Formats: sequence, C-alpha cells, structure tokens
Amino acid sequence: MRTHMLKFTLAALLGFSAAALAEGAAQPMGNLQPRAAEMARLSDKNLLLGLSKAGDQLVAVGDRGTVLLSADGTQWQQMPAPVHATLTAVSFADGKNGWIGGHDSTILHTDDGGQTWKLQSFNAKDSKPVLGVLALDAQRAYAVGAYGMFLSTIDAGATWSPVVAPAILQDGLHLNAMIKLNNGDLFLAGETGLAGVLDNGQTWRRLKLPYDGSLFGALPRGERGALVFGLRGNVFATSDVRSNAWTRINTGTVQSFYSGTILPSGDALLVGADGAVLLVGADNKARLASSNDTGASYAAVLPWKDGLLVTSELGIGRIATPGK
Repeated sequence: MRTHMLKFTLAALLGFSAAALAEGAAQPMGNLQPRAAEMARLSDKNLLLGLSKAGDQLVAVGDRGTVLLSADGTQWQQMPAPVHATLTAVSFADGKNGWIGGHDSTILHTDDGGQTWKLQSFNAKDSKPVLGVLALDAQRAYAVGAYGMFLSTIDAGATWSPVVAPAILQDGLHLNAMIKLNNGDLFLAGETGLAGVLDNGQTWRRLKLPYDGSLFGALPRGERGALVFGLRGNVFATSDVRSNAWTRINTGTVQSFYSGTILPSGDALLVGADGAVLLVGADNKARLASSNDTGASYAAVLPWKDGLLVTSELGIGRIATPGK
C-alpha cells in the first residue's frame, strides 16, 4: 500500500453509485452490520491516516478500524473500535470530546478522551467515506466526504443532519477538509479547486481559486486568510478568503501535499507524497525541507514536543522540525 491508499484518493477509487451522489444525510445501518476492529500487535506500524491531540494525549486512526492512544508519542495503545472500516480523520474539541470519520459513512464519537467509542453513523451499502471531521465543541461538529457528503450535529452526534449549502453541493464534488480560520469562520476545501466559507454562521459561499485540481487541505493564516494545498505541489495563499485574491506559492515540486500544520514560528509546514516536507513563510517563500528514503507518503502531521509526528502507510513516525 503506497500513496494510492491514503485518504485523499480513497473516494476517487471506490466507484460510488449514482444513487449515492444524491444522498446527503447519515444513513441507517440497515442489514450490513459493522464488525469490530481487530486488535493487532503491530497496529502502530500499519496504514494510519488521521492524527489529533486530545488534551495531553494523542489519537491516531487508520486501516481496519485502528484507533491508537498515546501519552508520549512513542508508546501507542490500540483501543477497541466498533467498526473494521478504514478510518480517515479524527478531530477533538477538547481533551474529552472528539469524532472520527471513515469509510462506509462511518462516524465515531467519544466523550472520555478516546478510551471508548460509540458508532453514530455507518452504511456499508453505499461505501461513501467521510474524508474530514471538525469538532467545534462538545455538542457541535461537522463531517465532510465523497460526492458532496456534508453533515453536521448540534447534539453531540445523537443526530447528524445534511448541511444546506447549494453553492457548495450543486456539483456533487468530494469535500476533503474543513478548518476553522483564526477569526472563527469555517472554511472547506475539495476537488476541482472547490473552496467555501460560512458567512455570518448561516450561508455557505463558494470561493474562486485560480486552480481546478483537487485541494486536500487548508491551514488558517492571519485573521481572515488561509493557505490551501493539493495535487502536484499546488499551494495558494490569501490574507482574506472572501477577497478571491489568491497567490500561487512557488513550491519547486510536483509532489502532492496532503496535510499541514502551523509551527510555533508561524511558518506553515506541509507534508505529502514520497515524504515531501515543505516550509512556507509569511512572505510566501517556500523551501523543500526534507524527503525520506522509505518511499512512504505522509498523510497527517502534528507538532509534538521538540519535533513532528507523521502518519503514513508505515504507521507513526517522527521527523525533525526544519531548522532545528
């Protein structure tokens, strides 16, 4: 399993039915019941896709329903999970409350820091993956995914409802990631250069980018700005997402970028295919920081203590913070 197995291409490879395109809400479990994840001795060495902080702990998720917890970023413990589906993304609002998204429209919830997980959505019949989750607080969260999957909850996941966003959903495109900007606005990124922002907490506006390829993620920048990244080394930045004035970053590579984080220095750090690591400064100048020799592609990155944790098809790894 190499780059093609990572979360950003899973939806494109699954071949969903036309009927799935029109469905927006979380589906009932029906006759195809989930089976629990298997407990594996080397679970931290297999395909892992999502990574999040949960207070003072870390949570990683990945293939075959794997959910891992760690207090130090070195020793990882697999936790029981009620599904065997590939888990693609994880987000915590605080040290206790978090959500996981995955294949088969899977949504899992915890209110005890990841010790136990409750299944809130599952539909193996349609096999639509959740590709991104964003936990806002103990009650509110979003899930986005393939073919315009766009769900929200305001009751800790007791119910998940389709988001009304015709400007975003009219083409049935994959929604890959959602973030919160530094001013509190919500921003999402998807395929064919799709980007959107929530106006006044009520209406989703579709934005215009000078790019029609897939965007796999975004990072907040300044008060109202964002940095977005995706296929073939494409990275764009703006100081105000509503201005539709985006600057293309000269990355010097055609490697795709799949995840990113903001370093304590304020620089953006992106990771992606074949171990690519890119630093982008506030002046929009970029430099390739490193590449590994394993062939592994990084799916997620998170600052941890004096370095960075990354997930890949080889499990959890550590890389040095560039410049240190």
